[in-house]
Amino acid sequence: MKHSKPSISIVGAGPGDPDLLTIKGLRALQSANAVLYDALANPKLLEYAPANAVKVFVGKRAGLHSYNQEEINLLMVQYAYKLGHVVRLKGGDPFVFGRGYEEMNYAKAFDIPVTVVPGISSSIAVPQSQHVPLTHRGLSESFWVVTATTRSANFSKDVNLAAQSSATVIVLMGIGKLAKITSAYRDLGKGDLPVLIVQNGTLPEEKAVVGTIDSIESKAGHAKIGTPGIIVIGRTVSLHPSFIQEVIEVQRTWK
Repeated sequence: MKHSKPSISIVGAGPGDPDLLTIKGLRALQSANAVLYDALANPKLLEYAPANAVKVFVGKRAGLHSYNQEEINLLMVQYAYKLGHVVRLKGGDPFVFGRGYEEMNYAKAFDIPVTVVPGISSSIAVPQSQHVPLTHRGLSESFWVVTATTRSANFSKDVNLAAQSSATVIVLMGIGKLAKITSAYRDLGKGDLPVLIVQNGTLPEEKAVVGTIDSIESKAGHAKIGTPGIIVIGRTVSLHPSFIQEVIEVQRTWK
């Protein structure tokens, strides 16, 4: 393996579909001497890296860590000094709940050049894959992206703030907190607000369920929706093809 000077590329892997990797991310992988990749980064992307590049899984999922963040930071720097160009491959966009900024600053403290390659965030791509716009004239003028789970694994107070808004709300890391999320909306009298939950968005095994704040827990349980997944709450979800069909069927029962 031809070694180069230490350098690090923090690359957003996109929402899951490997075809949604950016061209700049592809070129970074093609020149990698080592790749440290997360659980949400599609393993197929490793095929773009040289066959002799070192590939290390450092994923974190649902509280189960192969490495803690401090260990990941150190590995990144060690491989850069030992092998040259390291690609830190992170699901979605590295600066959207991805701790990419922390990793960048850690590497810079060792005077290692860092390139940040933005990725397509699942918060935007996954609703689109379900034909749901985040903004739409007459329905929503803005959108919020929040996490339901704080660093200490508690329920984020930001969800309560977002629920007060008329914006479309995209909740990441929220499947395990679904009951608390729906409770926050019901407390505001928004039980009829449309909701979309998508598991494994943009992948062949993508699974989705639509409903309202009042019905979504039951529907998600029946559909056995699990992680990784995102929750989309707001009036634009009413544009989802399944939601429209559901409304038609309900109207038929009224006649």
